[in-house]
Amino acid sequence: MLSPLPAMFYHPCYSELILPQQHRYPIQKYRTLYEQLLNLGVPAGAFSQSTPLSIAELAAFHCPSYINSLYDGSIDAKAMRRIGFPWTEQLFQRSLCSLGGTLQTAQAALETGIALHLSGGYHHAFYAEGSGFCLFNDLVVAAKTMLHRGLDKILLVDLDVHQGDGSAAMLADEPRIISFSVHCEKNFPYRKQPSDWDIGLPPDCTEQHYLEAVQQSLHTLIHWHKPDLVIYDAGVDIHQNDELGLLNISTPAVFQRDYLVLQSCVQQSIPVAAVIGGGYQRNIDALVQLHLQLFKAAFTLCGSDFAGKIET
Repeated sequence: MLSPLPAMFYHPCYSELILPQQHRYPIQKYRTLYEQLLNLGVPAGAFSQSTPLSIAELAAFHCPSYINSLYDGSIDAKAMRRIGFPWTEQLFQRSLCSLGGTLQTAQAALETGIALHLSGGYHHAFYAEGSGFCLFNDLVVAAKTMLHRGLDKILLVDLDVHQGDGSAAMLADEPRIISFSVHCEKNFPYRKQPSDWDIGLPPDCTEQHYLEAVQQSLHTLIHWHKPDLVIYDAGVDIHQNDELGLLNISTPAVFQRDYLVLQSCVQQSIPVAAVIGGGYQRNIDALVQLHLQLFKAAFTLCGSDFAGKIET
């Protein structure tokens, strides 16, 4: 039985990072997404504020010397260019908060059935280095922590347009966490890492081909592994208007994908924790409309009237 609303996690710091003018990362999307949900009538009390992960907790999953270099700013310039952000203490603290939010989302999913994080999806971070706007890997940290808390099997469903190379590498020796990625093969990262289940699609694939790949793979993996929890990266950079995506998926198909993933979990009574993942349009309002499709799917499954207020 699902709760009337999914658990939702947010923190104002997600959009408070000061970036150079014209920086490629759409930092304002988090605040705008939160405000749009409030404008729909979702009560502020439906959101929980994310709690930062501690450095000690993080050191169980990422290289301590790498963590320290980001903590004190001693990380070299080349490593920061690979990440794609200028170093600031604010960036480090924001990352800890997002890590904590994804972990809280995973824990809450066990109680509410569906839980959503208004951040997360930093799947390009490796054990000892960051990449592609990702300092630390919130998906892996959350999944491994949930194993430590007693779960036996977790399925990581990564449908961002970019392959989650960091997640794949960090989970290579953990058979209890199944990494599954559907992505654009010709997109970043240039050098892919082997997930447990990879589907690399061509830029000209049809929506039908895309949705069938997701549906068939998800059905197979749930049947084979019977996970205790699904962690879902619902990146919207698959959209036809995404400036870094290279796929051609419409807004209705984004909703279909998100509904398909959440419904597949609900039908099998598998808790699902979703993060909003990537999306790269300079038009923040248009971008947020895509991220809202995840919330529309969750609200629909929970039977909430808010679903009808979100356009597809």
